[in-house]
Amino acid sequence: MTQAAPPAAATPPASPAAAPKSRTAERSLARRALARPEIGALVAAVGVYIFFFAVAPTFRQADSFATVLYQGSTLGIMALAVSLLMIGGEFDLSAGVAVTSSALAASMLSFQLTANVWVGVGVALVISLSVGLINGLLLIKTGLPSFLVSLASFLMLQGLNLAITKLLTDNVATNAINDMDGFESAKAVFASEVTVFGVDVNITVFYWLAFAGLATWVLLRTKFGNWIFAAGGSKESARAVGVPVNLTKIALFMTVGFAAWFVGMHLLFEYNTVQAGEGVGNEFYYIIAAVIGGCLLTGGYGSAIGALLGAFIFGMVNQGIVYANWNPDWFKFFVGVMLLLATLVNLWVRRQAARR
Repeated sequence: MTQAAPPAAATPPASPAAAPKSRTAERSLARRALARPEIGALVAAVGVYIFFFAVAPTFRQADSFATVLYQGSTLGIMALAVSLLMIGGEFDLSAGVAVTSSALAASMLSFQLTANVWVGVGVALVISLSVGLINGLLLIKTGLPSFLVSLASFLMLQGLNLAITKLLTDNVATNAINDMDGFESAKAVFASEVTVFGVDVNITVFYWLAFAGLATWVLLRTKFGNWIFAAGGSKESARAVGVPVNLTKIALFMTVGFAAWFVGMHLLFEYNTVQAGEGVGNEFYYIIAAVIGGCLLTGGYGSAIGALLGAFIFGMVNQGIVYANWNPDWFKFFVGVMLLLATLVNLWVRRQAARR
């Protein structure tokens, strides 16, 4: 009796069959990378750095780079707060003069009361947070666009800065406070320098990096970060799923107020006196840095790292022009070019990510 031959063993798949899975994984990784808001700013930062490294020999020096970082940090701390607000779907056009308001308040209160400067610092914090709170409440209660609400705040703060300074000092600048109690300790906190590998780096650079790390953690790892994205993407849909949209927006305006206070304290203790007319126009630089970093004007999209890179680009261009011995008047031209190119790069990156 003849036995049937056992069935042939199944032929194992050829090894090249694994290739599609590998290619899919690569496409998925590339798509995730391109979908990051800050990827355009990263490409721009590398390009700007290489450009000024090539054309400006002074730019290559360590102490020059420390100055670039300092320029980026003073703008970048504000840009971080403004970027969070923009991700939440709102603007704050009063951010620039709010920095000056906080510095003026701390200086004049301390001088007029002949008190320890920390008293002025504390009162200035309360004032700055109150400005943010009022902006947020006006937005919620009136239903007006944040553009109009913050524009009104901008005009009022600008007027108050000049009027009160002239009233109390008979001048457009505050009195020097460097001989008052608490000045040295406050300067150590807000405007000191740290030596790193033989190079003096302003302490604001370290605050800037720390705030960027904190903001990134909040956006990506906390419930409040989810609320920010949801409130900026679609506030009605966010409310429908239980997001406290009003509270989130008020908190974001107060975050801008806190950042304005912090930068204002740095300016006060770095330069000892404050000009009442300073800060006008800086709000646009904060917004531009956030946009260069990938934030959308419509809200719901962006990152803190992108805002950090946007401010870093500002610092490189601002100082790079000086180091290259070019006319500083070209700065705003370069700002416009950067804004246009960054917007186009971000648009291209998002389209590429959508196609993959």
